Amino acid sequence: MTPLVATAVLCAAVTHAGWNAIAHRITDKLVGFTLIAGGGMLIGLAMVPFVPLPGRGAWPYLAASAFIHLAYYLLLMRSFRLGDFGQAYPIARGTAPLVVTVLAAVFAHEVPNGWAAGGIALSCAGLTGVALWGLRGSRPNWAAIGAALATGLTIAAYTVVDGLGVRASGSSLGYIGWLMAVEGFAIPVYALTRWRGEFLAVLRPFAGVGLLGGAMSVAAYGLVLWAQTKAELAPIAALRESSIIVGAAIGAVFFKERFGAPRIAAAVLLVAGIGLMLRAG
Repeated sequence: MTPLVATAVLCAAVTHAGWNAIAHRITDKLVGFTLIAGGGMLIGLAMVPFVPLPGRGAWPYLAASAFIHLAYYLLLMRSFRLGDFGQAYPIARGTAPLVVTVLAAVFAHEVPNGWAAGGIALSCAGLTGVALWGLRGSRPNWAAIGAALATGLTIAAYTVVDGLGVRASGSSLGYIGWLMAVEGFAIPVYALTRWRGEFLAVLRPFAGVGLLGGAMSVAAYGLVLWAQTKAELAPIAALRESSIIVGAAIGAVFFKERFGAPRIAAAVLLVAGIGLMLRAG
């Protein structure tokens, strides 16, 4: 992984943590995710006329990814509804890298070398530390933990599916544009059937911040998709989940959730893991 690719993924991680914090901040999770998904869909629709059409081989991946992302949004909504942001977010994101490593080896035939494997292991140790610290001193909410773990599995699934899809598409911009246009309609349509004539009135108070979250989600995932055309999937997945550290800091500053020395130690492990992944090339 080159420094340019690593920088792009780290920027994606910060942006991703930001839009997740926006989604958590909006009390009604359906309102938040309707605006974020709808904002992403509008950006995707605006991109479609100006970006290359993805290659034929990419469309099965696009279709599969749209369904997986819908499951991801629904599970993430449930995770945020049931648990603290500082607890649900690290569990959801920290589950993914090891699963991606296995899936990438099976489906993309990408087996990390020693340096990369060491970096992934160190990063995952740091991510796990953040998740465990989020559980410290409180009674585990098993429903929230279960939803967060299931969310992590969907993250791993769409990471690999989209990694293969964007490589088959011939254009990362074309792939992200069509993906956002296709995946973003389901939640707004459901919200429209639920609220009917009150649809706009319900969304209006949060429209600005919610649509900002949608733009951030497109930017974050677009950077990751581009990176997946330049490097192996597993190291990118591990590096992307540095968003957990950002998410933990956001949870502490804005939501008054706990942050402490163990999370700092976890961040150090994550940085060491990033160094090893860069060493792997």
